[in-house]
Amino acid sequence: MKPKHFGKRTVMSVACACALAAPAVHAETLGSFLAQGQFNGVVRSYYFSRLYTSKPPNANAFALGGMFNYTTPTFWDGFGMGVSFFTASDVGTHGANPATTDTTLMGLAPNLNALGQAYVQYAIPHRLLIRAGDQEIHNPWINGGFGSRILVSTYQGVTAEYSPVRQLHLYGLDINNWKSRTSANYNNDNLYYPTNYGGDTLYGGETKLGIGAPPTTGTVAVGAEGHVAGLNAQLWYYNFNQFARMFYTNDVYTLKTGSPVDPFLGGQYVSETNSNSLLGNVDSRVEGAIAGVQIPHGALSWGYDHVPLKTGAYGSGSVVSPYTAGYATDPLYSTSMIRGMVELGPGSGWRTKFDYNLLQNKIHVGLAYGQYRTYLAGPSHDVYADLIYTPGGRFKGLSIRDRVEVSKGRANPGGHSFIYNRVMLAYAF
Repeated sequence: MKPKHFGKRTVMSVACACALAAPAVHAETLGSFLAQGQFNGVVRSYYFSRLYTSKPPNANAFALGGMFNYTTPTFWDGFGMGVSFFTASDVGTHGANPATTDTTLMGLAPNLNALGQAYVQYAIPHRLLIRAGDQEIHNPWINGGFGSRILVSTYQGVTAEYSPVRQLHLYGLDINNWKSRTSANYNNDNLYYPTNYGGDTLYGGETKLGIGAPPTTGTVAVGAEGHVAGLNAQLWYYNFNQFARMFYTNDVYTLKTGSPVDPFLGGQYVSETNSNSLLGNVDSRVEGAIAGVQIPHGALSWGYDHVPLKTGAYGSGSVVSPYTAGYATDPLYSTSMIRGMVELGPGSGWRTKFDYNLLQNKIHVGLAYGQYRTYLAGPSHDVYADLIYTPGGRFKGLSIRDRVEVSKGRANPGGHSFIYNRVMLAYAF
C-alpha cells in the first residue's frame, strides 16, 4: 500500500500563508518579512561501532549530516510557520551488507534527505501553542530521540499545549503518519512494521508484523504535567490505534532540604489493553520505583521496573510502544542505552546511574549499571559510560560525546556479548 504523504501540500500552505501575511506586517515585502525569521540547526558527525566477542560479525557506520530549521516571524497576532530540512550522508563509507553495517544510524542508503518539519502554528506565549503539519514531538512515549541518532523521528498531525497556570501543562495530539529516524518520507506504519513496508526504509524497530499487515491510522493522546512544592507529576492516556490503549503516570517528589543534598523518590505505572490489536491480545502492566539524591553538580539514582508475566497476552505481557520499541527511548526507569523492559518483555530490571558535571559544566560524566531478569530473554546486564565535553566560549554550540555500553546476556544476537560505542560530534547554531 502506498504510504500517505502530504508534505508537499504542507509546504504549499506555508508558502501561501507567508504571501497572505505580507500586508499584515505594514506592507513590507515578502523578502523582508521572511528575513525577520529565525534560522538555526545542528550539524553532526556520528560514528557507531558494535564489537562482538564472537559471532555475529562486528558492525559499524559513519554519518555526516544535519537538521536545519527556519521559523517565520509571527503574523496575525500569533500565527507562524516552520520548515526543517534533514540530511545525512555516509560519505562513501557504508557497505551493502546489513550484517556489518549499523543500519540504525541512517539505514543502508548512502544518502538520506527529508523534509523533517513543515507546520503552521498559533501561539500565545507561555499559555497556548497549537501546531499542525509535520513536526517534532516531545512526550514520554512519542518522541524523536534527539541525541541517539544522526536524525530524529518526526510526526504528521495536530498537537496542542495549554497552560492555565504556570505550574500546569495540558497536552493533546492527533497524529496519522510519522517519519522514522532512517526514513525519507512520512508513512502510516510504526516500529512493529518491517523494513520496506510501503517502501519505508525503517530500521532499528521491533519487527513483529509482515509486509501484508494493514497500515496504522495513527495515535490520539492527552496528557497533563504539573509542578508543585517539589512534586513533578505526569498523567497520560494514549490510544495507539489498532495496537494498544495505554494509561501512564510518573510522579517524583524531591525534598528541598536547604543542604547540598536533596533526596527524591518516585513511582511510575503503565497499564495497556486491546483485545483486537494487530499484535494479538495486548494486556500489560509496569510498576516502577525510583530513589536517589541530587548533589552539587550531579545526581545518583536507582530505578526499578517490573512487568508481570501474562499467559495468552502479546509477548506474554510485553509492553506495546509503537514509537519507541527497539529505539530504547521510552521513559521507564530501568531503560539502558540499547534496550529496556519494552524490548526484553515480562520480568524485572533495575538500573543505577551517576551523573556529575565538572569545570563549570563543561564536562559531563555519566556512569550506569543495569541488570535484567526476564522470562523470554533470560538474564542480562549492561555497563554504561557517557562523557560529554562542551567547551563553550568561542566554541559555543560545540559538543563532543562518547557513549559506550557493554552488554552481556541471552538477549543479544546469538547471546553474545558486545561493546556498543557511539562517538558523536555536534555543532548547534
